[in-house]
Amino acid sequence: MKPLPQNGDLLRVAPNVIWFESPERALANPARFLAYLMTYGTADEVAVVMRHVSLEDFREALENAPPGIFDERSWNYWNRFAGRLPVPPMPRRVIPDRP
Repeated sequence: MKPLPQNGDLLRVAPNVIWFESPERALANPARFLAYLMTYGTADEVAVVMRHVSLEDFREALENAPPGIFDERSWNYWNRFAGRLPVPPMPRRVIPDRP
């Protein structure tokens, strides 16, 4: 996924959706940032970010979404929004078997 610009708009949104780290660090991982935005962002925050990323970027973020961020409602909404039908299963954590 292409890097996100570290501009004033995104640096203002970042601490609202990823509140536990610096805005610069939040924007450094675009798929993760967009996953948090799609789950916790307000309509206004999403509108700001949409001025800087494409629908394809949202699709790519969904394809590479880290497990444990999306709730079921957000996952279904954003996959439908992005035209990913049928909606694929949510990302799941995989815990390797121990010997």
